[in-house]
Amino acid sequence: MISYIRGELAGLERDKAIVDVQGVGYGIYMPEQSLSLLGPIGCEVKIHTYLNVREDAMQLFGFLTRDDLEVFRLVIGVSGIGPKGGLNILSCLSADELKFAVLSGDAKAICAAPGIGKKTAEKLIIELKDKLDLKEMLEPRSAAAAEIPSDGRNGDIQTEAVQALVALGYGNAESLKAVRQVTEYTSVEDVLKEALKKML
Repeated sequence: MISYIRGELAGLERDKAIVDVQGVGYGIYMPEQSLSLLGPIGCEVKIHTYLNVREDAMQLFGFLTRDDLEVFRLVIGVSGIGPKGGLNILSCLSADELKFAVLSGDAKAICAAPGIGKKTAEKLIIELKDKLDLKEMLEPRSAAAAEIPSDGRNGDIQTEAVQALVALGYGNAESLKAVRQVTEYTSVEDVLKEALKKML
């Protein structure tokens, strides 16, 4: 198992990065969004990886964060979706966007990925819905923020706020991002007011 690769970015191709580790070049397939964030050729990169072993080949699939990698693992755990299909999905949707699409039952958003039809998207939603938690997605990501005590009610307020914004016609990802940025509130209305200010 190769958990991650750290080395010099030696080159970029349409769907993969070439990372030089002590003279050995590793070709790592990555989502388009991740490839665009790697930085200039010659910089040091750290890529979290999944090794796919087949009879005729060994392929590395890479992601910039462990969270993205874990979402990829969940996706390819769905029958009928292989590593290339999982990569196509995460090239169209970020990990957070995919999570929200699953939780909101948005098969259309998932179908935007090449090679993913309606039945496959619906199957992915059914199989992953119970494995994802919207409240967890809304939790602060920084270590400092994680130390702030919570009574559990905050997650419910944020969840309702995200759902309300989506009902108003805002996109899944932008709703989630805006709600995450609101740190002081006592009600859903408070979150909505502040989130809408950030979205205008």
